[in-house]
Amino acid sequence: MMGLGAMLGTGVFVSIGVAAGVAGPAVLTAIFLAGLVALCNALSSAQLAADHPVSGGTYEYGYLHLTPWLGFSAGWMFLIAKSASAASAALGFSAYLMALTGTEDLPPAAVAVPLVLAVCALVLCGAKRSGQVNTVIVSATVLALLVFAALALPAAWSGPAFALEQLIPSDCGELVALSQACALMFVAFTGYGRIATMGEEVRNPRVTIPGAILTTIALTTLLYLLVGFACLAVPDGTSPEQAPLECALRSLGHGQAAALVSLGALTAMAGVLLNLVLGLSRVLLAMGRRGDAPQALARVDAQGQAPRAAVLTAGAGIAVLCLSGNIRLTWSFSAFTVLIYYAITNLAALRMPRTARLYPAGFAWAGLASCLFLAFQVDRQVWLTGSALLLCGLAWHRLARRRWHGRRGGGGG
Repeated sequence: MMGLGAMLGTGVFVSIGVAAGVAGPAVLTAIFLAGLVALCNALSSAQLAADHPVSGGTYEYGYLHLTPWLGFSAGWMFLIAKSASAASAALGFSAYLMALTGTEDLPPAAVAVPLVLAVCALVLCGAKRSGQVNTVIVSATVLALLVFAALALPAAWSGPAFALEQLIPSDCGELVALSQACALMFVAFTGYGRIATMGEEVRNPRVTIPGAILTTIALTTLLYLLVGFACLAVPDGTSPEQAPLECALRSLGHGQAAALVSLGALTAMAGVLLNLVLGLSRVLLAMGRRGDAPQALARVDAQGQAPRAAVLTAGAGIAVLCLSGNIRLTWSFSAFTVLIYYAITNLAALRMPRTARLYPAGFAWAGLASCLFLAFQVDRQVWLTGSALLLCGLAWHRLARRRWHGRRGGGGG
């Protein structure tokens, strides 16, 4: 349920509609291919998390199996990508809520920032209570998506037929469009990473974490394919800001159902934000323990339930990003950084001892190649900016490590 809560949010209510506008009926192919890439990455994440059940995810795996700079790069990319995704979810929640209540004149941050603060307060109560709330959120979201599919599928099925050949690109232009759609859809699958970062907070992680990741990927792929086919009923020209799923139902004359889907979108955005704050705080916790972030972030409250300082720091960063109000930019930017993050995940899996591997190395090789290819399918300005931020982070890391080692040497150690 935690993995579904992280996936069934901004991606399903935004990405599928955008991808359908880019690739047309081939969006179904894009969903399937993105699911395969996510599966390869999930297998790498699962066996790494099972072998190393610690908070921090690929940040820790990079240090254990690769090099400190690759480990730091993974943590740095994760923080940037997921902070941007969390801000997108909060701003999306704000847009849907203001549309439902007729308060579009309010600035988006007026709703987004208080929502971030409320979610942080919930996370501070501990993972168990957060999971209980998350189960309610996921249930409402799945119900809304099933309602959408039940009403839109007949229209898509009886609408203009498309040939099976349209699912496969026939020229370079269609191949580029399919690649872009795959990159966009992959971001909608990446919520399974939240499971891997919770390694210290579950029982029997070697069994629980892989099972949860694989089950989540399978259920999400089926649901995305169902909603993707139904999205073929969306009128041409629909943009992300126009809420494609709601627009499709209204164009079909289902106004009340469109309002229900909007409510489902609200719960979905809240669920994504909840899971992102959980994941971000755990990576900050791990970075604080290693000295890549202030040591205050490594402290856990007296009950051992939540890293209070890390949660508050993550919330503050998300709230600042919410002030920009630019959902499209933050969502696109998260794609490049997330793909680089999972490329490092697969590379770490390839360096695991053979005796510790749960799956063949071919899955990790496929995930690595796919992530590196898709990362540079986004707009040029996006990957250039992301690369520049990565270099800035590495420069800061080098200086911080030198200073840390200098202090140790100065202390006589």
